[in-house]
Amino acid sequence: MPYRPDDYRHVDYLWDDAVAAALEPVEQLVYRSNLLGADQRITNTGGGNTSAKLTETDPLTGEEVEVLWVKGSGGDLRTSTRDNFASLYQDKLLALQPRYLAADNGGVKSQAEDDMVGMYPHATFNLNPRASSIDTPLHSFVPHAHVDHMHPNAVIAVAACKNSEQLTKEIWGDALVWTPWQRPGFDLGLKLQAICAANPDAQGVLLGGHGIINWADDSKACYDLSLDLTETAARFIEARDKGEQTFGGARYESLAEDKRGDILQEVLPFLRGLVSSEKKMIATVQADDAILRFVNSADAPRLAALGTSCPDHFLRTKIRPLYVEWDPATGTIDELKTLLREGIDAYRASYREYYARCRRDNSPALRPASPTVCLIPGVGMIAWGKNKSESRVTAEFYNCAVEVMRGAEAIDEYVALPEQEAFDIEYWLLEEAKLQRMPKEKSLARDVVVVIGAGDGIGRAAAQRVAADGAHVVCADLRLEAAQRTANELLAAHGVGIGVAGTGISGCGPAVGLAVDITSRDSVAALLREVVLAYGGIDKVIVTAGVFLAPGQAGMDDDAMFDVSFAVNVKGGYIVGSEAQRIWQAQGLRGALVLTTSVNAAVPKRGSLAYDTSKAAANHLVRELAMELAPLVNVNGLAPATVVRGSTMFPRDRVMASLTKYDIAFDEAESDDALRDKLAGFYAGRTLTHQSITPEDQAEAAYLLVSGQLAKTTGQILSVDGGLHEAFLR
Repeated sequence: MPYRPDDYRHVDYLWDDAVAAALEPVEQLVYRSNLLGADQRITNTGGGNTSAKLTETDPLTGEEVEVLWVKGSGGDLRTSTRDNFASLYQDKLLALQPRYLAADNGGVKSQAEDDMVGMYPHATFNLNPRASSIDTPLHSFVPHAHVDHMHPNAVIAVAACKNSEQLTKEIWGDALVWTPWQRPGFDLGLKLQAICAANPDAQGVLLGGHGIINWADDSKACYDLSLDLTETAARFIEARDKGEQTFGGARYESLAEDKRGDILQEVLPFLRGLVSSEKKMIATVQADDAILRFVNSADAPRLAALGTSCPDHFLRTKIRPLYVEWDPATGTIDELKTLLREGIDAYRASYREYYARCRRDNSPALRPASPTVCLIPGVGMIAWGKNKSESRVTAEFYNCAVEVMRGAEAIDEYVALPEQEAFDIEYWLLEEAKLQRMPKEKSLARDVVVVIGAGDGIGRAAAQRVAADGAHVVCADLRLEAAQRTANELLAAHGVGIGVAGTGISGCGPAVGLAVDITSRDSVAALLREVVLAYGGIDKVIVTAGVFLAPGQAGMDDDAMFDVSFAVNVKGGYIVGSEAQRIWQAQGLRGALVLTTSVNAAVPKRGSLAYDTSKAAANHLVRELAMELAPLVNVNGLAPATVVRGSTMFPRDRVMASLTKYDIAFDEAESDDALRDKLAGFYAGRTLTHQSITPEDQAEAAYLLVSGQLAKTTGQILSVDGGLHEAFLR
């Protein structure tokens, strides 16, 4: 130490002097934070915090004051903006110390310590609404202008060693001062203040079992120091790496990628049902070399049972994962399912015992007891969360935990946090309060909704509607580019979430675009396989794909029109329903299927014989599938009529043919939209409500049928036609 920018092997040096020089001080803090957060070897998603003590003009007095800018509660360094930073009067924060020291019930994990968090808003500078984090004193009480608190895997590996204190001295000399594990808070801030006073030349503190906090009087110097300290630890570990004997060496061999996919296709929905018995969960699969080396190793059962060390990790990973003793070389899928069922039952019982053993009089209520991390030799890791973003973060955190264990075992012996300390973090009242402040989940937030025909028209509108209510949306269409376009629109509107884990398609966000031909069982099976690998299972399926073929329009004879119409409009729905049924049954979770039929199914018309009869058959298919899939899955039909705008079923030639048929004047030079508006207006005039029907109207009905609001309705056809009395129930 220190290193030159080109010397780093274990972190990425990203600082650009020209960029930093153009930024005002707060924005330079944001810049530093983003760079540190961009390298997952330095800190994990949502973890760590940074600060700067800056001179500002007090809006009340006009005088210059010292202001602490510090990453606020719930922020993520990689994606943070200025709005994610709290700003507080430094003198007011320091003035809280006598109040705390005078309290009768002070000390680590005391009520007085927790009460201090409620005092931070009183120190807010310039009405900044960002809530301060519990780490605020760790930054305020360190007498240096810039402070970084990171969670580098290599550093935590040292912090989680049996002989951590001696190793700290050996690796960093006097640059870092070791201090034993203590829960973050006001009291730890005071200890850091005392350490700084006693060690004026120290550059930081190694927080036992937790991470590192370091400081400098210049922002770039603080960034450089954070990287230097991490690089030094990583090099120390690298020199002692055990190679093929890492984690005691290999006990099992990884399965080939296609074989792993076959197993996951069978096991994931089953496992999702097991872990969702209390609350529905979404999966992320991790099967890279690092995870496979761990789950296949001789030491994996021992290390997994010890649990994680860094508190940021086990808040999502729970105190420990579920490790399944399954031999990928000889074991069967049925045996794996049995081991998973038995393992989860035992895990839940153990977790409830852990809660009963460690709970305090004021502890929050027991949370769901199912594991959030499942480790399977030969296959990899399956992480679970309330949504895709959360499950990716869970996977990322256990990735970090594995690297911590690798480093600790290379240089010493890994130790996890004591059980009571882990519990007191997991069930900390302040963490519970943070959870309670989070926005209420939307009604489809834990659902995976497959929309087939999502490339445009009703399908695209349906995808947008369920996404607006929080669903994970699989946008499927015969045309991959159209499906992906809709998925991209959803990601742009709703974000990709946080977390950087996931292998293959499982690293996706809350929307994906996939191709499917619903007339091919192999194509539908391939689609659902990808959905399972992406999210762990399915909940709702909306089929809007269909064809309208009329004489003279499609360039095919009548027999061919019948073949194609029935293949797409009838058999396609049957194939989708029967393939999805296997997943629904494996999960044991309630689901919903919506097939798009048509009002034409009830009203005979000239010129659309193949279409109308196929849609009549689709209506009855709804009723038959409702019988076949009961009681687990509700099956209903959506019957649109005359959706002209935004529908691929109304190409220009069909619109012009219809205008001619109804003797509506038009000019062939008019635009497609103008022609569609004329036809839509004519159709609206025939309805009882005199309103045009849009794709969004149909999407609202599709949403209603999968939302759970009609959970006791199945085998029914919902017409959205503006009121065509000819289609009234007969």
